[in-house]
Amino acid sequence: MTSTPQPVTTTEAVKRPGRWLALSVLVLAVLLVAVDATVLGLATPYISEDLKPSGTQLLWIGDVYSFVIAGLLVSMGSLGDRIGRKRILLGGATAFGAISILNAYATTPELMILARALLGVAGATLMPATLALIRNLFHDPRERSLAVGIWGATASAGTAIGPIAGGFLLEHFWWGSVFLINLPVMAVLVLVGIRTLPESRNPNPGPWDLISVVLSLVGVIGVVYAVKEAATHGVEWPALAAGALGAAALYWFVRRQLRLPAPLLDMRLFRNRGFSAAVLADLLTILGLSGLVFFLSQYLQLVQGRRPFEAGLAELPAAVGAVAAGLIAGRAARRFSVRSVVSGGLAAVGLALAVLTTLGQSTGYPVLGAALLVVGIGAGFSFTVTADVILSSVPKEQAGAASAVSETAYELGAALGIAVLGSIVTGMYRGFAAPAGTPAGAHESLGGAVEAASGMPADAARNMLSSAREAFVDGLSLAAGAGAVVLLATAVAAWFLLRGQRLDEGSPHPSTVVAGAATGKSHQETSGREHSVSH
Repeated sequence: MTSTPQPVTTTEAVKRPGRWLALSVLVLAVLLVAVDATVLGLATPYISEDLKPSGTQLLWIGDVYSFVIAGLLVSMGSLGDRIGRKRILLGGATAFGAISILNAYATTPELMILARALLGVAGATLMPATLALIRNLFHDPRERSLAVGIWGATASAGTAIGPIAGGFLLEHFWWGSVFLINLPVMAVLVLVGIRTLPESRNPNPGPWDLISVVLSLVGVIGVVYAVKEAATHGVEWPALAAGALGAAALYWFVRRQLRLPAPLLDMRLFRNRGFSAAVLADLLTILGLSGLVFFLSQYLQLVQGRRPFEAGLAELPAAVGAVAAGLIAGRAARRFSVRSVVSGGLAAVGLALAVLTTLGQSTGYPVLGAALLVVGIGAGFSFTVTADVILSSVPKEQAGAASAVSETAYELGAALGIAVLGSIVTGMYRGFAAPAGTPAGAHESLGGAVEAASGMPADAARNMLSSAREAFVDGLSLAAGAGAVVLLATAVAAWFLLRGQRLDEGSPHPSTVVAGAATGKSHQETSGREHSVSH
């Protein structure tokens, strides 16, 4: 009896048809989150004028999204591994669009903070699912590097589209309109994603441990809140209590993960030096950048007097640099080395931030634009390669949890950066010398000072605004200096921690075969144990 010959499995054979169309849907989710993050900074002066938040409330509006999303990312990434990444992505996108409406129509600072927190819950479902699906759509390492580069480039493009579209809307409509631009993107994502995205999940996930979910949420929020309060008001007992509670919850979380047969987060991932180094680099990079990014739009509008649309265009070089670098980062890391590309990118960002310490009220745009371009190029190289390292360091069935760790580092760094570096700006600003009769709200934020000036005599208003702007710029320069120190130190650490790390090369040639018939291996064993169902 003649046996039927079994087909061999080639590099090309395991490439899923329609994977690039599916990627286009995933990057829409990234675009959704990136646009939302950038338009908030642009709309901050208008939110401050309309809702009249205190300085502390303004910081909460800026960072509560990051607090919540950082606390839930691991839980949502693990949930996606269990119930299906497509399902959680599309459900989260729908919720993200609906809650954007609540952000748009918030009438009080408290309601705005609540709306941003709820948006964080929805946002926590999106980013881990997109990276995890990329890990499962693209089995070839070189294709995966390109897909990750496109993913990162889209996020960078969102940072450009957000301010430009937001600036246009702010000049023609009220500030809430900047949140409503999420709706058409969400609608396209859901309608197209239903038909094009494959469903994937961990075939043996184990139960979703609710105790671990609560511990991770309490732990991250407790620690970040403690840092924020200590930076703003000094080390007082509420901050100490919150920090102690958060640290205890995180310790219990780690101990519980080590004991559970099916943990929410496999702590053994951190034994991989490349994985741990990439996560740490992401966290510290965003920490050093986020304080500056959050206040840059206020500098452009309230200090230099640019219109919202013009301010959005002024931030464009950073996005252009990040897009260009992200698309070639994988190739550069293979040609040179992972550590040289990551460390070089971080050093470039640190040096650009050092240049920004010279900012003044009348600094010309060529200096600012060039610095932002270098920031974008450096960040594009670094973030794209670290994301590739993180994805390639873990089995496919743990892609959601690993992606969530990466995004947690990003959001935690953003929250800490806004809290610490933002508090530096706020602390420097609040001490500005103001003429007699200046309303107390002028010391809460620069937007409050601009509003207060409208009710003051002309000479007093001019003197007050000049002093307030000078104090704000001094704080911004100090925050840029602190960020530069963090980035340069991270570049040095990455050089040593990523020593010997390489990106997967994949098969040397498409014709290279894996003799599945000869070895008796099935297609599932050749391409991984991931359970994937196409719809």
